[in-house]
Amino acid sequence: MEQILNYIDGQLLPATSGETLDVFDPSTGKVYAKAPSSNEKDVEIAINAAEKAFPDWSNRSLEERSRYLMSIANKIEEQLEFLAQAESKDNGKPFKLAKRVDIPRASSNFRFFANAITQYASESHEMHDLALNYTLRKPLGVITAISPWNLPLYLFSWKIAPALASGNCVVAKPSEVTPFTAYLLSKICIEVGLPKGVLNILHGFGENVGAPLTKHKTIKAISFTGSTRVGAEIAKTAAPLFKKLSLEMGGKNPNIIFADCDYEQMLKTTIHSSFANQGQICLCGSRIFVERPIYEKFKADFLLKAKKLSVGHPSHDDSKIGAIVSKPHYEKILRYIELAKEEGGTILTGGNAIFPKGYEGGWYIEPTIIEGLNYKCRVNQEEIFGPVVSITPFDTEEEVLKMANSTEYGLSATLWTENLSRGHRMANLIDAGIIWVNCWLIRDLRTPFGGVKNSGVGREGGFQVLDFFTEPKNVCIKYK
Repeated sequence: MEQILNYIDGQLLPATSGETLDVFDPSTGKVYAKAPSSNEKDVEIAINAAEKAFPDWSNRSLEERSRYLMSIANKIEEQLEFLAQAESKDNGKPFKLAKRVDIPRASSNFRFFANAITQYASESHEMHDLALNYTLRKPLGVITAISPWNLPLYLFSWKIAPALASGNCVVAKPSEVTPFTAYLLSKICIEVGLPKGVLNILHGFGENVGAPLTKHKTIKAISFTGSTRVGAEIAKTAAPLFKKLSLEMGGKNPNIIFADCDYEQMLKTTIHSSFANQGQICLCGSRIFVERPIYEKFKADFLLKAKKLSVGHPSHDDSKIGAIVSKPHYEKILRYIELAKEEGGTILTGGNAIFPKGYEGGWYIEPTIIEGLNYKCRVNQEEIFGPVVSITPFDTEEEVLKMANSTEYGLSATLWTENLSRGHRMANLIDAGIIWVNCWLIRDLRTPFGGVKNSGVGREGGFQVLDFFTEPKNVCIKYK
């Protein structure tokens, strides 16, 4: 049984109450670890440690902070295999995916912001013959980062790295569903000698850790990725306290396919954008709209490819689809599949829980493709976050834009066309923060990441997130 601990003031500690929570292996459905079930007392201790560390950390040179982040990036790279195995076991994702994507990206996040902070320039504005204004960017103080279970270390590091690079101290809460790699990151921070209190990691339930963090007077900013429901609760608490907020929330992303697309490239990518990580990526294209002239061909080819996706234990080389992250989420996805039938949908393939030999207690669901749903129905409007997609034909740009923009979400969209004018025109008209044209999930870390409508507030990535984690201070010097 693995024992996970909090990381507070440079030490690995149990919860002050001594209470723990169960951590499940999704591939078997069995408890494999115990994590601290922290509470408000642990939050207070961690915040005090961060507050004490802030004056020293914020006054260190950019180069020194950069070196610490680079050391963490190097350690993650050195432990690639071990961390990928841990991520796969904790989350249920295929080991190959964790090794190829999640852990390298966690390392890249630290490396990118280690470099970015050294290139982060201040501004100056000269008032001719009168004065010079220059703008300093000052760290905020103690901030909190709350990350989700779908890309555990990947998104945890995406928040922590820019906050630390900017000179802030952090009290972070990973998801209680997938705490293991955040714990392993704690050990890496100890290995590289990160100063005590600069980063603190607390494990526990949202109501016991996340809620006290968001309302604490010392916390200056909150970076959150998770459900729209929880994001709304955070905003309700934090906004009257004038905290800075960055909220990356749900998505119900359209994948729009025109008849003039590069068909083979589109088909290959659409299988990936539909079912990668068991569909548990906020950027997955769960609503697929296909221009009518190629609809029947696409349907036949897409079904064939989906049926070939092997579902199995995450450690198996041939497993393309692993286990769903938790039993409650597994049951939620299955309820939505039943709802699709009630709403008039036809299950073209999948739709069932499966029980791989030797792992019958695990949480596995077949890749599921649904046809015949109205674009306004619940299954096409609500985020399922699983290996479930709907396919719908369309005839005109106007029609597909109406359907694509019909949800309360606006995180990302994918567009397939070889028509340059159409590509630009549609990208401009789709309500989403990120548009991929003839590709999916190509990410340049310099670019802003985030959504519109109920998908979020603010942007992460590049210098935009360094702006978020700092406060501008203008200095005006009058000439004699």
